[in-house]
Amino acid sequence: MIGYVTLGTNDLPRAAQFYDALAKHWGVGRMMEFDQFIAWGDMDSPMPGIAATRPFDGNAATVGNGTMVALMVDSPEKVHAVYDTALSHGGSDEGAPGPRGDDGFYAGYFRDPDGNKLNVFCMTDPG
Repeated sequence: MIGYVTLGTNDLPRAAQFYDALAKHWGVGRMMEFDQFIAWGDMDSPMPGIAATRPFDGNAATVGNGTMVALMVDSPEKVHAVYDTALSHGGSDEGAPGPRGDDGFYAGYFRDPDGNKLNVFCMTDPG
């Protein structure tokens, strides 16, 4: 249902470095690039894309309280890999990778350099 998600930035080159590093974990790169925004993903894939954008209204980008983008991977090892990549590229910790609850949800939480909150998650055997 979701085609893509945009996250505001006040420093597009810094955001580009951060999301270039994360996109590699999904085997994708930049699929669109303009002065105003950059989007990562694969135009031929049903997987949603993600974009960093300077706000089109010209105002400063701000973080949406309660807003979070969840990025799906297929194993706890990949959760750790993406989380570690985020922190090593200017992201900040919002919750180390690990199981959440008892339903097999495994996630790590972080913020990008602009303060946007993301998580990387997978589903594991709840047994």
